[in-house]
Amino acid sequence: MRRLILIGMIGVFALSGCAAPQTKTGKGAAYGAAGGAVAGAVLGQAIGGNTEATLLGAAAGAAVGAAAGAGVGHMIVSFDLDSDLVRPGLYNELDRIAQVLIKYPQTSILVEGHTDSTGSDTYNQQLSERRANSVKNLLVQRGVQVYRINTIGYGESRPVATNATPEGRQMNRRVEIRINPNAQG
Repeated sequence: MRRLILIGMIGVFALSGCAAPQTKTGKGAAYGAAGGAVAGAVLGQAIGGNTEATLLGAAAGAAVGAAAGAGVGHMIVSFDLDSDLVRPGLYNELDRIAQVLIKYPQTSILVEGHTDSTGSDTYNQQLSERRANSVKNLLVQRGVQVYRINTIGYGESRPVATNATPEGRQMNRRVEIRINPNAQG
């Protein structure tokens, strides 16, 4: 039971450090709670294999999902203009995430790269892919198994803020790290 709660709280404790502000947090929290409950139930069933574990996993997953939906449940790494280098100030946070990922190997990681709208679509697509791979490489260097990490670049197609201001463009230059439980058969 304790293990389920710890696994369910991974998203809150390990990934809450660098989340960007989000709008419509109430709606996001509701969607996150629903998604988290499903993921938690799958994880609970996989680990415990019984109804009690499934229910506990669903409850823990709902709590983590609500936090994620409110903008707290995944890590966001920001980048300088035209750069795919992770800022050294974020290494400690990546160390912490890697430690959790190593401790809980029944998870998969999706690293999503993004850019602002400065530059061509083709260039931004490639830059977003390089950013995602930079974060992936740092996690692998810290001991996370490479096969658990998938990367994708979205270029400038998924902004979280306006590209009309320097502050908005900075928010759009990012990599998002999402951790998902693996279903066990």
